[in-house]
Amino acid sequence: MKLMWWILGFSALGSFGAIGGSALLLLAPDRVRRALVSSLVGYAAGALLAAAFLGMIPAGLAQAPANAVTATVLGGMVLFFVLEKLVLWRHCHEEDCVVHGRAAPLILIGDAFHNCVDGVVVAAAFLTSVPLGVSATLAVLAHELPQELGDFAILLDAGYSRRRALTLNGLSAAMTLPGAVAAYFWLRATQAVVPYMLAVAAASFIYIATADLIPELHRDNRPAASARQLALLLAGIGTIALQRFVL
Repeated sequence: MKLMWWILGFSALGSFGAIGGSALLLLAPDRVRRALVSSLVGYAAGALLAAAFLGMIPAGLAQAPANAVTATVLGGMVLFFVLEKLVLWRHCHEEDCVVHGRAAPLILIGDAFHNCVDGVVVAAAFLTSVPLGVSATLAVLAHELPQELGDFAILLDAGYSRRRALTLNGLSAAMTLPGAVAAYFWLRATQAVVPYMLAVAAASFIYIATADLIPELHRDNRPAASARQLALLLAGIGTIALQRFVL
């Protein structure tokens, strides 16, 4: 039961921490906020890739045949491609992106689904080991912070008050908890599924990093910006690597 509290606590940290952080960033001047979001995107890409390649995939390979795990990662990436086409999965951070042009309620539904999946990811990681669970939570927090900031921006642009936007985003973030609880009980009863859930989780992290975040970084090709992006990417990788070494 102690593990359940770890899962609930870190799931809440990953979701509500991102909500709180993004709400605070909204108070910053527009120029400062845009610079911070750009930095967060680079850092998040590194953290996601490190959590997938240094944590989740090796943990899955230790528990199941390599061909099955890698095939699940590949299938997971195809799945997230389809989900993004259905507007249930996206990670743009600007008000004028194609997906943000959709109705605000659809964005909230997609985010609720996404947050539920994040809860499953955190639970599957903690059921493997506490260090892996912490790595997964850090990666979730890193990529959700700029995402939630983008969500706030589009809700405000759609005419929602700050209080209502915060409330609706909070309700969406709360879906992380039922996702984590359901995954905890299901995966404890079917331990053989855990390595494949880790593979799907790794696929989601890799997909977000390579299909959404890194292409966004390539939009600014100035030498100074590119050097900063590389440094932040490496910082994200280093954070996960250091955390796994310490724990």
